[in-house]
Amino acid sequence: MDDSWATFGRDLHLDLAGSGGLRASLMRALRDAVRTGRLAPGTRLPSSRTLAADLGIARNTVADAYAELVAEGWLSARQGSGTRVARRSVPPRPAPPVRRAAPARVPDRPRYDLRPGTPDVSGFPRTAWLAAARRALTAAPNDAFGYSPSLGRPELRTVLADYLARARGVRTDPERVLVCTGFMQGLGLVARVLRDSGVRAVGTEAYGLPFHRDVLDRAGLRATPVPVDGRGADTERLADLPGVRAALLTPAHQFPTGVPLHPDRRAAVIDWARSSGGLVLEDDYDGEFRYDRQPVGALQGLDPDRVVYLGTASKSLAPALRLAWMVLPDHLVDPVLALKSTGEWQTGALEQLTLAEFVASGAYDRHVRGMRLRYRRRRDQLVTALTEQAPHIRVSGIAAGLHVVLELPPGTEQSVVQAARWQGLALEGLSTFAHHAATGGGGGVPRDGLVVTYGRPPDHAFAGALEALLRVLPPAP
Repeated sequence: MDDSWATFGRDLHLDLAGSGGLRASLMRALRDAVRTGRLAPGTRLPSSRTLAADLGIARNTVADAYAELVAEGWLSARQGSGTRVARRSVPPRPAPPVRRAAPARVPDRPRYDLRPGTPDVSGFPRTAWLAAARRALTAAPNDAFGYSPSLGRPELRTVLADYLARARGVRTDPERVLVCTGFMQGLGLVARVLRDSGVRAVGTEAYGLPFHRDVLDRAGLRATPVPVDGRGADTERLADLPGVRAALLTPAHQFPTGVPLHPDRRAAVIDWARSSGGLVLEDDYDGEFRYDRQPVGALQGLDPDRVVYLGTASKSLAPALRLAWMVLPDHLVDPVLALKSTGEWQTGALEQLTLAEFVASGAYDRHVRGMRLRYRRRRDQLVTALTEQAPHIRVSGIAAGLHVVLELPPGTEQSVVQAARWQGLALEGLSTFAHHAATGGGGGVPRDGLVVTYGRPPDHAFAGALEALLRVLPPAP
């Protein structure tokens, strides 16, 4: 039997339910598909032979139905072009109703965006990534095309263990590295395991990302603010916070203030974790990008049994990859893995293999170094422009990362953000990141400021974004 129709045909779903015989049902189903727009004008239909085989009816029935619909104008048939939906078969769409002119409003999409959280995605290394993908795909074992292990592909976990040890001072082995689809998934997994173990409160920096606190809240944990000042989170206060048995910190580059955790406070949080049986969740935010200081190693290196290290490729490569990782203490590997295996999204195996090849080949190091130079030039351009044109605005957090903090006169933050919106510039105020139960990073008066990224705009848009920023800053007193 000739089965060529099974591999060379075009799939088409039709419901032949109804009365009147097969030909009438087929014609009715085709008309409905065209009338509702499911089959767009110009769509090529399967051959009569293919459709007849798919529907389990006689070929002549399909051919007769096609012919009649051609005669009615629903379909068209031309030698060598097959049978298609006729161009004139779909009635024109009604004209949209006339609306009264709306008052002027803020543009829906800003012309410039200086909000933190996203890198310059135009810098993604497409050519190098494609080359790594080709090599990874060629060398991939057959089991890579099945379901990925919940822990992650061993190739990536091995490469990550080596890279994190070399570049970030992390102490681990591949069996304690877990690959996840993003920082949020990793934090959510650990949070639920902590809740199941009896933890009810987690210390979080008084200035930080609100959706991190939301993740903890959804897991049933209470976020308790830890004061933040010029030396980072005040970890010496953890022992005074009732019920807190874990702490979520950004030691390498506190978000959003931009300061590293002071060495005394690094030691203090490890001492607290050891004496209380607590756990530190280390968000290695912007750990790859530093400019005017020596790199700050991961806190995890001080005590791998008391620190969960969380990293991601979202800032160094692109958020679209959905690649992140956790380095877990031995006692957390099994419970976190058990939870992830119950239905949590698994990261695609081919993306994991590509990243493993990308890192192992040295392309990742070259990319990070190249982006570090690009971001440093932008930071210098931003700082120079502020020094020359707005010297009354204090700039902080410039030694690392992808953003700076601009201190504003008290009471001006919201008016500056609103003025920027009217000019097509998206800005984020410092108050956006303040914990609702803490003010001023230490219980004092709330700080007015802007968290301004120099990492997000592409090169061609950065100068325009900088000019727009300078126009909306408040004048000198």
